[in-house]
Amino acid sequence: MCMGKESGVVILKGSQRGGGKQLAAHLMKVEDNEHVHIHELRGFLADNLHSALHEAYAVSRGTRAKQFLFSLSLNPPPNEKVSVDEFEAAIKTIELKLGLHNQPRAIVFHEKEGRRHAHVVWSRIDCEQMKAINLPFYKTKLRDVSRELFYEHGWKMPQGLLDGNNRNPLNYSLREWQQAKRQGEDPKALQRMFQNCWAVSDNRSSFEQALHGYGLYLAKGDRRGYVAIDYRGEVYSLSRWLKVKTNALKERLCAAENLPGTHEVKARIAERMTDRLKNYMHEAQARLEQQVQPFIQKKRSLQHQHQNERSQLQQKQEKRWQQESLERSQRLPKGFKGIWFRITGKYSKIREQNERETENCRIRDRGEMQSLIDQQLTHRQKLQQQIQPIVEDHKQRVQDLRQEIAKYIEMGGTPPKAPQDAFTPRQKHRGINYTPEL
Repeated sequence: MCMGKESGVVILKGSQRGGGKQLAAHLMKVEDNEHVHIHELRGFLADNLHSALHEAYAVSRGTRAKQFLFSLSLNPPPNEKVSVDEFEAAIKTIELKLGLHNQPRAIVFHEKEGRRHAHVVWSRIDCEQMKAINLPFYKTKLRDVSRELFYEHGWKMPQGLLDGNNRNPLNYSLREWQQAKRQGEDPKALQRMFQNCWAVSDNRSSFEQALHGYGLYLAKGDRRGYVAIDYRGEVYSLSRWLKVKTNALKERLCAAENLPGTHEVKARIAERMTDRLKNYMHEAQARLEQQVQPFIQKKRSLQHQHQNERSQLQQKQEKRWQQESLERSQRLPKGFKGIWFRITGKYSKIREQNERETENCRIRDRGEMQSLIDQQLTHRQKLQQQIQPIVEDHKQRVQDLRQEIAKYIEMGGTPPKAPQDAFTPRQKHRGINYTPEL
């Protein structure tokens, strides 16, 4: 597992943070995932994630710590089946490495697009000393654990993990992913677009010209030095999306004070966004939605089927567990017979037998659920293979249409009379700000 992204896959990413309320809401967001399961709440009095993280916040108020949580995501490579036990073993290794063992923690599993990953949140507050546990060099430690896990599981090692100089330049943070998603954009395609504009330019004029080709306009940010604004008014931090330091931006683009402000640029864009152009964009979006609707319905149907299967298995296991627990408890006699069994040592032998059987039943039930989940992930992956060409084609159409919209804006907001006039047969389902969650 590695820090950042490799081939579009986050393997292991950790950060110190506050905002427990926001984090809990994000982790429990069922609309962004096909399955969300709270696997464990350890060391908390609360029995739900929101209350548990609020509890961690309340404890932190007795300290000066603002970033009272450590959040970690574990996402195995595509098509690799990883059991709950293997996730737990990796988490145990990580918390020992970071010095977070025995700290209150929450484990949440997510499933999406036929892939399963885990999120872990620890409280950093040491309640005995009432201070936050220091996590020096945690990125380096996570990278070391990543290499160990890749070797242990026999996974193909990402180039960026073998050599830091080969890290994928198209890395983006959670904030960038969320911003791209709000706009219906693919974050990798969006970041590649910004970096391509930067690569083909050597001064402000050429950079602005490259941005204009994608409907983007250079501006001075309200809080950031340099930003780009798209035709929808969305503001993008150039230092964040380009992975370029402010000094490098200043050297090529001149001082930020010489750029127009965001309000001025948005006003210019609004002048050119005619009703005709807005209708063109909306109809293009509707066309895409119509194309992907059958796949969305198929995905939802499979999701409901899988949820019902898991619920039925869980109910079956709970009923069986209750029956088996009753049978085990009946082995232990009460009254005078119970006293005699204790004196002769039979009581302790029966109890040991019960404990072994209890653990074996727990392992059996977990194995049954893991087997069902693996089967369901295989079914979902097959569906994703059908969906992926549609999604990839959509990403390219979004880029193509972005350039067309940019051209129409420069022409004064005058698109063709009807959206279909601008679509070749291959392009008839283009969208502009809609990314299907498939």
